[in-house]
Amino acid sequence: MTIETKDSYEQRQLQEIQNWKNEKPGVVSEFMGSLFKPLSRLFDNALPVNTIQSAIESCNGASKSLIDMEAFKREANITEIGELRSRSLPELDMLANEAHNWAIGIATTEGAATGAAGLAGMALDIPAIITLSLRTINKIALCYGFQNNNDDENQIVLSILSVAGANSIEEKEQALTALQNMVAKNPHRQVAGKTLENEVTKEAAKILIKALTKQLGVNLTKRKALQAVPVIGAAVGASVNDYFIKDTGWAARRIYQERWLKEKYTAERTI
Repeated sequence: MTIETKDSYEQRQLQEIQNWKNEKPGVVSEFMGSLFKPLSRLFDNALPVNTIQSAIESCNGASKSLIDMEAFKREANITEIGELRSRSLPELDMLANEAHNWAIGIATTEGAATGAAGLAGMALDIPAIITLSLRTINKIALCYGFQNNNDDENQIVLSILSVAGANSIEEKEQALTALQNMVAKNPHRQVAGKTLENEVTKEAAKILIKALTKQLGVNLTKRKALQAVPVIGAAVGASVNDYFIKDTGWAARRIYQERWLKEKYTAERTI
């Protein structure tokens, strides 16, 4: 769908969305991966696949419970989340920016604390950064009037994490294509009723989590290799978590900006 808008702010954001889609991911990851391969190999043993998969599955639900919905509604001056879909895009971007900056601050602090412990801190750091990443996506979704309250929306959230954690432009493009197909199938509806549809959705989620587990295993290993060095572990942990949450937050912001704009102009065409 082509979005046609005469609003100058929306036009700028549409261009920024396209620029982000074309942007090669993993600059920090690629840098660390090429210079510190010996440490990356050592770190592979410290990040077993089962650990990451368990973190994704267990942290996904926990990430939503960490959002204070009533506080958010007061902050946004609304009674229902859906009301935000009738606000202006600059207002929503301000809400998303606040949520994003808060998450960056928490990620940096947490990364420094666990990074100081070297490899031993990974047992706490990996679940923490994955939980914070998912919470950030869910919180930013709320800022644009979307709520993760059904299986389809949950898949979209996981797919955004997949886009953010892409290790190459090809992987990013594949994740974006899959994500756009999900959004096209389910613009913003409640999933109810048909058991077969629910079972298919759940099976698709399992496949997505397995792929995401492998992807994040590579991404986080490359990013966090230097965290194994005791002297600089805290600084590396802070900076790596900072970059990872920045990547995740911008992925969520661009995806939900575009989704909000598509729904706005689809609605206008039908009036």
